[in-house]
Amino acid sequence: MSLSFLLRTITRDVAKVNICQHVQSLHTGCQLLAADKALLMKLRKNTGYTFINCKKALEKFDNDITQAESWLHEQAQKEGWTKANKLEGRKAQEGLIGLFIGDKAAVMVEVNCETDFVARNEKFQQLVKDVAFATLAHHQNKKQSQTGYVKSILAGDELNNLSVDEGASLADRVALTIGRLGENMSVRRAVTVGVPAEWHIGSYIHGAVSGQTEVAMGRYGSLVVFQGGKEEEREVLGRKLGQHIVGEAPESLGNMDDLPCGESETRLLPQTFLGDPSRTVAQFLRGQEARVLDFVRFQCGEAASGEAN
Repeated sequence: MSLSFLLRTITRDVAKVNICQHVQSLHTGCQLLAADKALLMKLRKNTGYTFINCKKALEKFDNDITQAESWLHEQAQKEGWTKANKLEGRKAQEGLIGLFIGDKAAVMVEVNCETDFVARNEKFQQLVKDVAFATLAHHQNKKQSQTGYVKSILAGDELNNLSVDEGASLADRVALTIGRLGENMSVRRAVTVGVPAEWHIGSYIHGAVSGQTEVAMGRYGSLVVFQGGKEEEREVLGRKLGQHIVGEAPESLGNMDDLPCGESETRLLPQTFLGDPSRTVAQFLRGQEARVLDFVRFQCGEAASGEAN
């Protein structure tokens, strides 16, 4: 075998090895790129943040998705607080009423934003859920030392300081959502009720957001506490009473024997019943062998007593 032939053979084999190594390197690189893309998509789905921020987080923590997600939340929280401070004072009169009925307990909350567009955003609606469940948890912890009918109204700092999860407060969650959506928001008010075994809670949401089932949401909401009624008809009875309260906006309960005082009647029981204008609410209740004990009505963005529009 000649020396020149041997050299040509060695050169050809080395070239083959280099080409194979290059192809393998490209293949491995494609696998890594696919893996990186999958992580990026997963992180974005988990957090809702932009591709750029998710990519930056993964690069910062060498594709450790847990650390990347934690860092993104921290950054969003900081940005949220900054935006919250900048946007403070801007009117937030849109938003949603959120309502949840549990086992002999119910909660109704109002969370505000600046526009109806943001109110329809699922991240804002998640905030409404967080507020509702945090308030209900607070009520249930408090109710352990109380019996009978328990009603609690919260607003301002009392609400903002409630815990959500992992030590975060509702104020933290609001700031986080402001950072994501870029509008001023506020947790305005909440009411919880807990009733004894023989009492019942009715509810109604008007202008309901489609697709929401766990926590009903809309522009108007009501809770009504009542006794009696036929067992198989109580749910319908509670909804009819709640619908009347939303539609007619009574300001006080009144008495079963009160006489109506005309179109400007603000007491619930003497009002003409929305479901049957031939009767008053009191007459309707007598026919159902039921009586209303208390009610609450929320209208999103309404001015409460002592507040300016």
